[in-house]
Amino acid sequence: QVQLVESGGGLVQAGDSLRLSCAASGSIVSLMTTGWYRQHPGKLREMVATMTSAGSTDFADSVKGRFRISRDNAKNTVYLQMNNLKPEDTGLYYCNAQTGSSIRFREYWGQGTQVTVSS
Repeated sequence: QVQLVESGGGLVQAGDSLRLSCAASGSIVSLMTTGWYRQHPGKLREMVATMTSAGSTDFADSVKGRFRISRDNAKNTVYLQMNNLKPEDTGLYYCNAQTGSSIRFREYWGQGTQVTVSS
């Protein structure tokens, strides 16, 4: 069973930076596809950034050039560096991990960390 624990959210002003952390246990982050998703009140959860086990990354168009996803294998932790934050980046950010494929596919979520960006 994979467990994910996020941290690093908070209240910041537009233009500020934040770094979210996702500490994983039960599996190794470098062997999983990991990512960050966010949810605004009343809206569906959306992908923000993902990283495959091979290190390939993908970003939502709205955060390209501002956000960066990385991982520290020694700490078994995935990070989301968020720069030049905008009010529309406000939301509940969730860490996600995916393992296996087909009938062995499993997906895990953290509890979420709130990011609030004031204008």
